[in-house]
Order: sequence, then structure tokens, then C-alpha cells
Amino acid sequence: MSHASYFVILNANAGTANATGITAESLQALFETHGMTAIVDADAEAGMDARIKRALDSGAQTIVAAGGDGTIMALAAALVGTDRQLAILPLGTVNALAKDLHVPLDLPSAVAALQTGEVRRIDVGEVNGRIFLHKVVIGLIPGVAAGREKIRGRYDAAAKIGFLRYFFRRLARAKRMAVAIETDAGARRVERVQALAVASNAYDEGMGQFFSRHNLDRGTLTLYVLSHFTLGDFLRLTTGMLMGRWQDDEALQVETIKAVTIETRKPSVKVMFDGEVITLQTPLRFAIRPLALTVLVPPAIDQAKAGEQVA
Repeated sequence: MSHASYFVILNANAGTANATGITAESLQALFETHGMTAIVDADAEAGMDARIKRALDSGAQTIVAAGGDGTIMALAAALVGTDRQLAILPLGTVNALAKDLHVPLDLPSAVAALQTGEVRRIDVGEVNGRIFLHKVVIGLIPGVAAGREKIRGRYDAAAKIGFLRYFFRRLARAKRMAVAIETDAGARRVERVQALAVASNAYDEGMGQFFSRHNLDRGTLTLYVLSHFTLGDFLRLTTGMLMGRWQDDEALQVETIKAVTIETRKPSVKVMFDGEVITLQTPLRFAIRPLALTVLVPPAIDQAKAGEQVA
């Protein structure tokens, strides 16, 4: 791996990058320290499509997303189904996929880890032809996105509990909506729900595991349906999430599926799409694309250590 060539798309405005003043030059020097050659594209003026085209035209086998979840999402969507691999230098504030893949969260360690990186294939979700890496949430007021902004950069328990409180308060105020759900495994059914989410693979339960995933290659989607949401539900679910036991809650249905179509009465619906609020046309047709994305991740032994540290 030592002579491999990497093409890096750097988003210098991502949370961590901005705070630490990372430049194309300093990043290039980090690669050289480890005997690796990299082309670093820090051209923020060019659109992401043009930058991705440059990356693909470069011939580099590994395309590196050095930025936040938005940069990673854009690159992942472009690399799905190709023979190139995606590597991540987590410079955002959430870094959800990086955490799931056990990529070190400090830049020097993340660059160093590329040297011994292992190639792995992971699943991605798809809705109406658009790739997602984590989950799509429907029926949740987009104001929850504002709640995430409030805790950006804070990792303490108080911030997490504060966010959960805010999240559930918004949820409790949301009106229930009628949706028609048809999975690949069952008949069409109409339900009144407070919110529902479709995730690529499944979220783990466990102390302190807030929406983290251990397996990204099961080849399944998970459908989470929240049917009602009273104050009692709120207290019980919050406690359950903090204790690491929430998936068998009476207000929540959890189903493992390969595909699902969700219809609402409206021609379009606002959703939380991997953390961003976007509008999608209905019906929403979800599918899993098994092993469609190739990623470069730290070796399994490092992942086991990282798992122990998290636990």
C-alpha cells in the first residue's frame, strides 16, 4: 500500500477542518510523512460534481473524502457500483459512517490508518434512486435538524440527553400521519404513525450506543415504525435508549426487510435524509443495494480495539 496514489477531496469548511485550519499543503505533507502520494483537491469554488469527475479521471484507486458527512455522501453516491474505493478522513462534526467503520477521528491517525487499510464492501440504501448511507426518517419535524446543530461538537452525556429530550419533544408535537406500507415480505397495510425510519442494516442496542451500527453488510433494511407517542412513551423510550434497551418498546415496531414502498396522501414529503432535510416525491420506494460500496477501513484487529475503547 505504501506507494498507492490517493485522490483527496478536501472540504476545508467542514467543522474540524475549519477549526484546525487544515490546508491542501498540510494534508499533502501528512501523506508524505507516511510515504504515500496524494493529490489534494481543495478547490471549493468548483462544484462537487466537477471535483468528483476530476477524482475519477485521475486514475487513483482510492478516492478520499476529507470532510463532513455531506462530502462523504456525495462521493459514496458517485463510487457505488464502481471498482474504486472510498476512504474517509473524518473532518465533520457528526462523522457517523467513520465511527461505524472505526476510522480514527483525529486526522494524523486517520491518514496513518490508510497505509494498513483493508478493502471492505458495505451495503447502501436507496430511495427513489438516491443513495443513502444511514437512514431516512419520515414524519419527523425538520426542526430536529436544528436540534443537531445545537449539540454540534459536543460529545458529553448532557448534550446527548439534551438532544434526546429536544428530539422527543418535537416528536410528541408532530401530528400522526396516515401511511401505506408495503414491504417485500408482506401485504400492503395502512397505519397511522408518529414517525417512521428506514435504515441501511440495523442500529445496535447497548449502553451508550446512540444510533451506531456494528454490521454494514447484512444485505437488509430495517423499518422502524413509531405508532404513538405520549409522555409515558417518551419517558420509557428515553430511559430505554440510555440503558441500551429500546427496540422491543411497545410504541415501536421493528422489521427486517429487503425493500419497502411507503405512500402518503401528499405528492411529496419532507424527510431527514442522512441528517439533511430534503423533499422527496411519493411514493417512496426503498431498496437495499448489498455490498455496493467499496471502502478502505482500518484492519479488523484495530476495529476490535476501537470497539473495546468505545465500550
